[in-house]
Amino acid sequence: MSEGVARVKTYLDLVKFEHTVFALPFAYAGMLLASMQTRGTGWPGWEVLLWVTVAMASARTAAMGANRVIDRYIDARNPRTAGREVPSGKVRPAQAWALVLVSLVIMAFAAAQLNPLCLALMPLAVVFLIGYPYTKRFTWLCHAWLGITDGAAAAGGWIAVTGEFAPPAWVLWAVVIFWMIGLDVIYATMDRDFDVANGIRSIPARFGIPRALRIAALSHALTFALLLLVGWVTDASGWYYLAACVMGGILLFEHRIVNPNDLARVNVAFFDANMWLALTMLAGVVVDVTWRTLT
Repeated sequence: MSEGVARVKTYLDLVKFEHTVFALPFAYAGMLLASMQTRGTGWPGWEVLLWVTVAMASARTAAMGANRVIDRYIDARNPRTAGREVPSGKVRPAQAWALVLVSLVIMAFAAAQLNPLCLALMPLAVVFLIGYPYTKRFTWLCHAWLGITDGAAAAGGWIAVTGEFAPPAWVLWAVVIFWMIGLDVIYATMDRDFDVANGIRSIPARFGIPRALRIAALSHALTFALLLLVGWVTDASGWYYLAACVMGGILLFEHRIVNPNDLARVNVAFFDANMWLALTMLAGVVVDVTWRTLT
């Protein structure tokens, strides 16, 4: 592997680029549903697709880069995260901040190509993107902050097409908020003891792992209800509801494989299951809007 390729891989690992699969499908779903509602076709055009992709990828890169450099001292003390790129010295803090800055510039440019509302909302988006790492220092509601931040992707997909908010955009946002709360709480169970010892705020640290998993389950129950509501407010076909039921099954699977006495499969529940959930959402919406466009 050449030095240049290795460097690119290091930066991709820094921002966990593969985790883009969580929020991006919901941004696409919002985009396709908005096009169906306002244009009578599920296809918004290549230009919108391009700039939504660029905006979402750059936003997530900025958020993860900032998260890693802001949390570098915390990560260095945690055996699970000490090997990450910034605390291990593979990437210097200044380099990580440079990546964040470049990503924000690209994000602003992409937003400007979409519509004025996308660009006007960018400063608020930056506050949420950069602010998340700080929330765990003072509130166990940090998971909700993450949910609001990632949920903006779904609403952003809608706004990119319509240039305005509408009830479906709010419901899509709520879906991702509660989905993210649940999955982030599950993920945080791995660090519960470290968080308690180091004054890091989280739901598992505040309430203990058994109650935290019940909170995550409740959050995911709300996610499923909101997924059904998305179908209602967008006049979706049966294909969408079929996908929603599959997503409900995936959420149930997550909570069947993780329990207070066995956290060995947390990574499976966090990444694998939620990757398939996001892709199922996108597939369901694609089939739904295609069916409605053709019929």
